[in-house]
Amino acid sequence: MAPRKIIIDTDPGQDDAFAILFALGSPAELEVVGITTVGGNVPLALTSKNALKVVELAGRSDVPVYAGCPGPMVKKLMTAEYVHGKTGLDGADLPEPVTPLQSEHGVNYLVRAIMDAPEGELTVCTLGPMTNLAMAMTMEPRIIPRLREVVLMGGGFFEGGNATPAAEFNIFVDPHAAHKVFDSGVPLTMAGIDCTYTAMMTLEWLDRLRATGSRAAIEAANLADFYRQYGSHKFGTPGRPIHDACVTGYLLAPEIYEKRQCAVTVDIVSPETIGMTVVDWWHVTGRRKNCNVLRRIEPAPFFELMLQRISALP
Repeated sequence: MAPRKIIIDTDPGQDDAFAILFALGSPAELEVVGITTVGGNVPLALTSKNALKVVELAGRSDVPVYAGCPGPMVKKLMTAEYVHGKTGLDGADLPEPVTPLQSEHGVNYLVRAIMDAPEGELTVCTLGPMTNLAMAMTMEPRIIPRLREVVLMGGGFFEGGNATPAAEFNIFVDPHAAHKVFDSGVPLTMAGIDCTYTAMMTLEWLDRLRATGSRAAIEAANLADFYRQYGSHKFGTPGRPIHDACVTGYLLAPEIYEKRQCAVTVDIVSPETIGMTVVDWWHVTGRRKNCNVLRRIEPAPFFELMLQRISALP
């Protein structure tokens, strides 16, 4: 079977780096045809540089990287250096990239790639705010029925939010973009924090990753060492969630996820709950079930697979 073709839309971010390395280390199942970047965890100039650093770390500078939107559709950009450090990839010693960014804007690339590909071939994986994809859908609505699926890291419900009491960071940064995508009718799978909080990196797993000896694995573990410093007040264990990698894990092993098709809406009105993903888990509204909601993951097979794939990189 031919590998599934994906575009990764991202704002690296240590956990984004894990998701990208996980995908690039799985060429039999996933073909990363392009990467688009967005302002999110850090500003666009840094997320774009970081994406180039990650593809070079993976030995895959052939994967083109396109810079997209620097900020949200309506709101002012909120970044997360308090989690990811001033560069977004603090913790690793990665050289300045030598691979250039593509000259085409990321939104234009999304439209072109989806329109040029056979209908149902491309999956878009959003690991940050959904600005680029929402803008592409606005610019060319014909891309919507051509997509195979959109798989996103974002949102939550049972765990509340991590940016506000109600909203998860990626959705909160650009709730209007998320609203556009969730309301578009595209097949949608959501790995929210309800799911990602069940994918906790342990110190033992990071030791195993580092011990594989590959440069990609060692630098990924170094990134994780920095990333783990955030959230010590929230989690009662040394483990930390590796949010964005849950998207790659779903593409590779959907059977290890508990999931349910639900109606999901994104609040763009209330000052208290803007960016909240309202998940109709119990099907009480009768609304169209527009989203495959991932609730939990089986951590053992997930982390075993990720270790195998990242350590297979140079």
